[in-house]
Amino acid sequence: MTKTLLLLPGDGIGPEVTAESRRVVERLNAAAGLGVEVEEALFGGAAIDATGDPIEAATIARAKAVDAVLMGAVGGPKWANQPFDTRPEAGLLKLRAAMQVFANLRPALCFPALADASTLKREHVEGLNILFVRELTGGVYFGEPRGIEDLGGGERRGVNTQVYTSTEIRRVARVAFELAKGRSGKVCSAEKSNVMESGLLWKQEVQKLRDAEYPHVELSHMLADNAAMQLVKAPKQFDIILTDNLFGDILSDEAAMLTGSLGMLPSAAIGEAGKPGLYEPIHGSAPDIAGQGAANPCASILSLAMGLRYSLGRPDLADRVEAAVSAALDAGVRTRDLGGTATTRDMGEAILAQLA
Repeated sequence: MTKTLLLLPGDGIGPEVTAESRRVVERLNAAAGLGVEVEEALFGGAAIDATGDPIEAATIARAKAVDAVLMGAVGGPKWANQPFDTRPEAGLLKLRAAMQVFANLRPALCFPALADASTLKREHVEGLNILFVRELTGGVYFGEPRGIEDLGGGERRGVNTQVYTSTEIRRVARVAFELAKGRSGKVCSAEKSNVMESGLLWKQEVQKLRDAEYPHVELSHMLADNAAMQLVKAPKQFDIILTDNLFGDILSDEAAMLTGSLGMLPSAAIGEAGKPGLYEPIHGSAPDIAGQGAANPCASILSLAMGLRYSLGRPDLADRVEAAVSAALDAGVRTRDLGGTATTRDMGEAILAQLA
């Protein structure tokens, strides 16, 4: 059956890297019988410029109806003074909530050709393959009350609320435990149960689920600040790290830098089985190099590979795409952020050549 992929190129380098992912889909349609139709819609700052809204209701409706959504990047200085609730990033939060994609999968893997690009010694990062499972639609980013209050006399107060229910914790923990079956069978859950009630509830609910349904998964608990330290001390001790929204945001970005390039890494956001997933590179819109053909498209293409694996029913082609990216790097193709001179299109061509 034909499936549908919705592209939301967004801002800055987003359209450039997403264009290379579209070409990969076209190659797989022609050479491997993928059978995926591609649609495209405005998103982020580009949508604000055209409609005044970072994401239109019709785009959200379509995102919920297709099989997978692939984003580019959103935001930039041009929209920095937008009201908080209409910034490009607000559109992304709105999309995640509407799609009910509560589990963010963030791999931190080090390609052999890039091991020496890490700030850590090769022996600490070579072969690194951590998967973060971050809760994505709850916690401090969505909790109420929130806002900035005027207390009078020139005094103001900013409020954000960290809130989790047992259901929210257990459903994302279940994703981590299920993924552990196909990996090492080890999950480390990171929170701040020593000072936060929400962290204590997190620890208790994760342990209860493991004991009741996943006794063969090796579960450990670690305070999030210690996890940050351990990631730069001995990162290969970890396989799957399960976290809440805030700590997952911070720790996964830290781990990404261990791999040698933030611009290489993909992500997936998934919800209940059968619902569309949202896929995006973890890099930003990089407005300083937008339009120069210097952006690295690997993270977008690897995000597409995650879409093939988790939403489009073709894990075999996901393996091929990931191998093609690795082969292109082994062959010495490097964009500017990887210390080379290849253009965005050059890197795309090198990956397409591996998929011929």
